[in-house]
Order: sequence, then structure tokens, then C-alpha cells
Amino acid sequence: MSSDILRHFVLLAAVLVVPTAALIAQPVSMADRRARVDSVLTARYYTTPYDTAYVVRPPGRLTLKARLNQTGNTFHAKGTVNDIYSKADLHTSHKTTISFAASYRGLSAAVAINPAKLKGVYKDYEFNLNYYSSRLSLDLSYQRSESLSGDIDGDLGERHLMPGDVSLKVLNLAGYYTFNHRRFSFPAAFTQSYIQRRSAGSWLAGISYQAGSIKTTDALLARAPEAPEIRIYAGHFGIGGGYGYNWVLGRRWLLHFSALPTFVVINRNNITIRGERKHAHHMRFNMIFNERAAIVYNISPRYFAGATLVMNNSIFDNDAVVINQNKWRARAFLGIRLWE
Repeated sequence: MSSDILRHFVLLAAVLVVPTAALIAQPVSMADRRARVDSVLTARYYTTPYDTAYVVRPPGRLTLKARLNQTGNTFHAKGTVNDIYSKADLHTSHKTTISFAASYRGLSAAVAINPAKLKGVYKDYEFNLNYYSSRLSLDLSYQRSESLSGDIDGDLGERHLMPGDVSLKVLNLAGYYTFNHRRFSFPAAFTQSYIQRRSAGSWLAGISYQAGSIKTTDALLARAPEAPEIRIYAGHFGIGGGYGYNWVLGRRWLLHFSALPTFVVINRNNITIRGERKHAHHMRFNMIFNERAAIVYNISPRYFAGATLVMNNSIFDNDAVVINQNKWRARAFLGIRLWE
């Protein structure tokens, strides 16, 4: 090896080893690490996909919110089967929760408390997931309940369905695509992670999926041995389009309305009676509607409050029977932005 090549190796070693040794000798402090992480989150937070003349990020690194949530589900059915007319109006117990959420530079966490469930009064299970971005949004809910109750009347007389007589499982999913995603913001209305500065609307495209079942429970069969063991299953997939609008009033108010009707293109419906399965007849009219509404009031640059409503409605009509389901979730909130 020549002396010139040796000198190059020595120089390269000096370039690589000396700074590394210096870093080892002087470790990065925890404060420096926090500053670097905060710098990365801040850059990511303010890299907005929106036209800033219409939608901007709110001030403050930290956002705290207290929320009161309530959900419910109702079913209405009427029709004539085997020359016997009947009508049913059923509903599940309402679920009420109190939740607290914190968001730092777009990273969020929340915890929810159900007072009725802690007392043992509410025994149903429900899961809700909502995702809102500039282009894509998603509403998902799953409910498992034995609190379905109500009145059934018709040619066979009037009966009352008690909680625990039937079990309900239902999954609802709605996905949206926002065409005017540069100027219209779902997060401004539903998560308050952005602020809509000027009014704007957008056409929407989306899908809906709904699947669930209702079946008699052992408690009903024990109380009424003559009652048949029944399981009703429904599965629907729809596509459609709609429109949403964010209306800004002055500098403090934001009103949001959106609707996405979808036409069911695939359905898998059947009923099982005493172990014998029968597929449902073709639906004459089969649609799933998804609606949203919100109101946000910016009390000041730091404080804000408001309410939101998300609904899922389905209508199924096969000439003999008409079924309507209404699943909804209402939320009221109060928030504060800190640490500008």
C-alpha cells in the first residue's frame, strides 16, 4: 500500500471517528430530544393539504376536549307474510358516555366513561370509530345488544317484546371521498383539528356497508316454549354520491350539513326458522342513507364548543315487508387550546 493511499485512509478515519467520538462524549440531553421531536411534529402539523385561504390549522400545540356522547338504534317494520299483517316498533337502550380527549400537534388520545355500565344498568356493547382527513372519511359502528324492546301488533294481537328476548348484532360502515378537498374540511366540523375560514362545499362519493342479525334468545324460549327459534340475517353493500357544505358565519360560527345516499347493489338476506334457512326475496327498493350535521362556535381563539350528529338510515322494501333502521350518534363538546 503506497503512502498516499495510507494518508487517505487516515483522513477518512479522522472524518468518521472523531465526530462519532465527540457525540459519545457529549450525549444529547432529554431537552434537546424533546425539542427535535417537537420540531418534527410542528413541521408535519403545519404542512397542510388545504388552501389556507379557506382552511387553516388552529393556534396552540395542545387541545383538550370534554365530550358528552349518546347513541341509539331504532327499528320499524310492517308487512304481510302468509296473509298475516304485523307491525313492529323496536329500539335499543341509549348509550351515554363522557369522554376526555387530548391532541398534541395532531397526535390524539381519548378515554371514555359509561356511568350506566359502571353501575351495571347498561349491559350492551358498542364500538364507534370515526376517521376524518382532507380526502377520505370513515364512520364505523358495531353494536351488540340484548336490550331491544318495543311493541308488535297486527292480526295476531298486540305483544310487547321485553329486553333480553332477542339479541342484536349490527355493523354499519360508511366511507366518503371529498372532491373539493382543498377548500372543504370534514375535520373542521368533526374534530376541530382545522378551522374553516370561508364557506365551501364539495361533492362526495362513497360506499355503505351494513350487516347484522337478530335472533331469539334462550331467555325467550324458556319464558315462551311455543315461540319458534328464529335468526334473521341481513347484509348490504351500496355505492352512491352526495354533497357536503361548511357554512361560515362571521368569524365564530361553523355550520355543517352533508348527506350521502347509496343504492344497494349487493345484498345477502336470509331467515333461519328452527334450523331451516330461507333466502329473502329480491328487494324492490333498497337504500342506505348517511347524514351528518355539526355546529361549532369559536368562543375565542382559545375556547370553542359545539355539537355533532352522525346518522345511518336504511330502507328495505320487497313488496311484502318494509323495514327501516335508524342508527345515530350525538355529541356535545367543549374545548380549549393551549401552549401557543
